[in-house]
Amino acid sequence: MTPDIRPLVAGNWKMNGLRASAAEFGAMIEGYDDDLKERVDLMICPPSTLVMAFSQIALQSSLSVGGQDCHAKDSGAHTGDISAGMMADSGAAAVIVGHSERRQDHGETDEMVRAKAEAAWRAGLTAIVCVGETEAERKDDKTLERIGAQLAGSIPDGAMAARMIVAYEPVWAIGTGMTPTAKDVAEVHGFIRERLKDRFGEEGARTRVLYGGSVKPSNAVELMAVANVDGALVGGASLKASDFLAIAEAYRQITS
Repeated sequence: MTPDIRPLVAGNWKMNGLRASAAEFGAMIEGYDDDLKERVDLMICPPSTLVMAFSQIALQSSLSVGGQDCHAKDSGAHTGDISAGMMADSGAAAVIVGHSERRQDHGETDEMVRAKAEAAWRAGLTAIVCVGETEAERKDDKTLERIGAQLAGSIPDGAMAARMIVAYEPVWAIGTGMTPTAKDVAEVHGFIRERLKDRFGEEGARTRVLYGGSVKPSNAVELMAVANVDGALVGGASLKASDFLAIAEAYRQITS
């Protein structure tokens, strides 16, 4: 944790979820009790087909809804794409940009991610900018080099802590069940924090830096307690209310 930074546990549902999933989302709202609300923010990023419905369900709750991606342009002839403005109009408060699956599957570059983050800001959204190294880069001891390049290329100038979140997701840990050690996470998050402070000063010191990559109830307390880890970006474990809330529950132990 970082002193004076309110943590966030965000769930990325990826390409999962139908209208029936509203029941699971409702159970998350039910389980987000007043004590937990004082300790941690919660967010779910469902597929775009569910953003509006989930936003309506969450209207009277403290659980927020985000999107998984947006186009860099505000509108235009881009069949199948969704603009940041459309996300905001659907009720999203934030949008993930630069997830490794977008970088790999769709060839997104740091420059493209930066443009999407700028689009998110224009629409009044918080940009959750993802960075992370591959297994080969870690084995070649190029983790910090890769992360540094992504931070420099993917985060726009003039970043504001209130409108930006950085998520460190080692690519080799996403969906594999493998996680780096707490020491490894501390090293990377400390590096990210220093780069943010060097570039943005006090804003960088206040920016939330999340950890993602096979976060689950069994390792949440250890990972969330690491210095400069301000929450989690959770994948598969966010699909079930019981698992997602169990990860959030780590903050009862950490902050008690």
